[in-house]
Amino acid sequence: MTPDRIRPDNQLDELRDALAQMSFTLMAVLTEVAAEHDLSLTQLRVLGILRDREPTMADLATFTGLERSTISGLIGRAAQRGLVVKTADPRDGRSVRVTMTDSARRLVPLSTGEQQRLTALLTKALDSEPLTARALTGRRQRC
Repeated sequence: MTPDRIRPDNQLDELRDALAQMSFTLMAVLTEVAAEHDLSLTQLRVLGILRDREPTMADLATFTGLERSTISGLIGRAAQRGLVVKTADPRDGRSVRVTMTDSARRLVPLSTGEQQRLTALLTKALDSEPLTARALTGRRQRC
């Protein structure tokens, strides 16, 4: 039996499965949007975090669930591309804050618009259909 044909007996299990499948689809949408701007999915996530805050490197590691060394490399590469600026934290000289550049801010409406357009295709019938696994998986297959 293929994974598409597995039908849990319990409606709650079926809905959980559909939500998991939908999350994979959303990750694919975000990956596509990131690639259109020559970004990795993780870089897109970091820019999303930086839209409305100036976190420390440690905060970014916490927000993303990544190791500090991974964040350090990621932010270093983003700084080389002119997407972020690292500055000393005025309250704690040991910490570094990360700020999005104007160049990166210009990407935000573009990438947000693309995300909204693509996710709208996935969710357009949510207002008219009951939230069921069949509705979610059918929507995923139509996109």
